[in-house]
Amino acid sequence: MSIEVNKLVVHYVDKQDEETQIHLREDEMQINDRVAVFIEQLHHAYNGKPGKGFCAFDPDKDSRVASAMQSYRNNELAFWHLTQQATEVLKEELNKYAFNETGYLVFCHYQYIASDYLLIAMINIKEHYSITSELDLAASRHLDISRMQLAARIDLTAWDTQADEHRYISFIKGRAGRKVADFFLDFLGCAEGIDPKQQSQTMLHAVEDYLAEQQFGKEEKDAIRKEVFDYCNDCINSGEDADVESLSDTVSKSSDVQFEDFYKQQGYELEESFPLDKKTVTTMVKFSGLGGGVSVGFERKHLGERVLYDPQSDTLTIKGVPPNLKDQLEKFYQQESE
Repeated sequence: MSIEVNKLVVHYVDKQDEETQIHLREDEMQINDRVAVFIEQLHHAYNGKPGKGFCAFDPDKDSRVASAMQSYRNNELAFWHLTQQATEVLKEELNKYAFNETGYLVFCHYQYIASDYLLIAMINIKEHYSITSELDLAASRHLDISRMQLAARIDLTAWDTQADEHRYISFIKGRAGRKVADFFLDFLGCAEGIDPKQQSQTMLHAVEDYLAEQQFGKEEKDAIRKEVFDYCNDCINSGEDADVESLSDTVSKSSDVQFEDFYKQQGYELEESFPLDKKTVTTMVKFSGLGGGVSVGFERKHLGERVLYDPQSDTLTIKGVPPNLKDQLEKFYQQESE
């Protein structure tokens, strides 16, 4: 197991209407194999969440959480007391917003590979049903990790070594209309920093311009795009930043002109390393869209061959309809003709 758990505390938060109630656990959890598996699942679920934002502690905002974390790291404050102070701040901030929130507030200090992390996550509860041996219906409550929307992770190692880059804290931006991003930024006392979506778009533009200038053939372009996507996807799954040097090695395999030199000469506003937005990166290898009751998606390499687009008539022609769709259409027309 690649994750080493140091500390874990879980509190209960219940926000209904205007008042937030909290129930504090009285001590830290004992670290055992069950805890390690749970945190590993939480870590991977967090990494897989799309649309994360990045930020840093803002000295102009309420810094109680940052101060408590620093005191904990200086061995001046116990981990439980850090979680208690942070939960009180969260209660105050949650009372300012209209949305309700009930669940378990998880605080975990752990190591993954060479980095030190402190994860704060609100995990909601989901009802599950089963049938007993007597054929009765039984209900149980489970932590709904996959639907986690309120979470932030502080990269403590980066806070020490790269604080000036203002991106050592990541957070889930959440569903539109809930002001989740604002809530967590205020709770932590942060100001948003680097934009993963903007950096991913800049990277894609730079790669496409590079491929065009090097005059690669279509098959070679598609192969390079797939390799770049695989590299980026690995970074997203592991929670790591994309690195321009590694990206350049992937893009420039078949050319004497290094991508790293190209993007600098052309003046693209791309960081040496940057977090990625999964949805944006996927457009490198796949086209998709929906609207008006129609949803279409296909691999980019098929455009111009199996999939033809005519901008003048605004039509899309698909050669070789997917078997399951073809079967549905044939059954429909057969029924219509009867």
